[in-house]
Amino acid sequence: MGKFIIEGGHELKGEIVPQGAKNEALQVICAVLLTHEPVIIKNIPNILDVVRLIDVLKSMGVEVTKISEHEYKFQAKEIHFDFIKSQTFTNLSSAIRASIMIIGPLLGRFGKAYAAAPGGDKIGRRPLTTHFEGFYKLGATLKHLEKENVYELSAPKLTGDYMLLNEASVTGTANVVMASVLAKGTTTIFNAACEPYLLQLCCMLNRMGAKITGIGSNLLTIEGVETLHGCEHTILPDMIEIGSFIGMAALNRSSITIKNCACKHLGIIPYTFSKMGIPVQQVNDDLLVPKLEHYEIERQLDGSILTISDAPWPGFTPDLISIALVTAVQAKGSVLIHQKMFESRLFFVDHLQNMGAQIILCDPHRATVIGLNHKKQLRATQMSSPDIRAGVALLIAALSAEGKSVIQNVEQIDRGYQNIVERLSALGARVERACEY
Repeated sequence: MGKFIIEGGHELKGEIVPQGAKNEALQVICAVLLTHEPVIIKNIPNILDVVRLIDVLKSMGVEVTKISEHEYKFQAKEIHFDFIKSQTFTNLSSAIRASIMIIGPLLGRFGKAYAAAPGGDKIGRRPLTTHFEGFYKLGATLKHLEKENVYELSAPKLTGDYMLLNEASVTGTANVVMASVLAKGTTTIFNAACEPYLLQLCCMLNRMGAKITGIGSNLLTIEGVETLHGCEHTILPDMIEIGSFIGMAALNRSSITIKNCACKHLGIIPYTFSKMGIPVQQVNDDLLVPKLEHYEIERQLDGSILTISDAPWPGFTPDLISIALVTAVQAKGSVLIHQKMFESRLFFVDHLQNMGAQIILCDPHRATVIGLNHKKQLRATQMSSPDIRAGVALLIAALSAEGKSVIQNVEQIDRGYQNIVERLSALGARVERACEY
């Protein structure tokens, strides 16, 4: 296990380039299973979750060639279904939640699929109902092999249908879309997730020969085709990293330029930080976060305190709720943070409280932050990273704290942020990685 040792209180300055989007990468990498032809994907982030997913595909028989640090060629000529049913594969795939998205393309192309119960962050219940109800509507049958903890799906030939998803699940929508592109007839998906990740996935599938309309909206229409072919695809910059860097700059009273942000795909993110008093400036496709000695949270028009809550796109992404919360710690004013989707995602705030932050955890979904306005510096402490986003929030807090902090279980951070120590050190941060024995 690894840990970070952070010496806080150092101003950050310079430029940083966001990595490729983690959530998009996990979807489009699964999509290579839909064709026997080569698929080249560029701007793949070098993070633990992506590495694990690529290892899962390799074990299934997918030929993977690393062209450069962030560019890979995938070719799924043959799939080893006997191995997919093995305990070895179950152990491998259960380490990453994204492995559930291999079901859609396997079911669409081969008429059968197996997947282990997925792992991932411990941030609350994340049911798979949307995935499986979508597959049922397409004509698939499901068996849960409880002893092996494996899901087995089969369908002689998927047939398109109309479906209203029970929730706008990103991975659920992606999985059903990937199954639908090779189904017979037309599939209509209402209440589809419409995050930029889904837009990118659908555009990639269309380049492979799929016929998807309504891309970018919550109503997708998919006309099934017989086969798909190879293509090239470039992943967007990670908007969660971009939001993390905005919060990091503000909390540390630093000026940072975030390069090549694909700003048109950031949605409400810059606006939300502006409501917290952080005027992010767009210069071409870059974002400049100015050095702010103080930033003040706006009040509502009726004088009540600001509420920041997560919502399906184009609302504020739940992956940035932890970042918004930690950014508010040194703001002037108060804010109610409302995490609607996951009941355990705010349980890291006790670490921030130990550092001197004024936070009231109202219930599992809501926390009120009373900003310190930099009148008091956070104090260093020792803590553990419970999930990817909370881990980075704690890292951001430690960078601003007085003294040396230690963050344990940093493999959680590695799951979503590539080379974070080296990249932050280039901005002037004092962070080092150490091993725990």
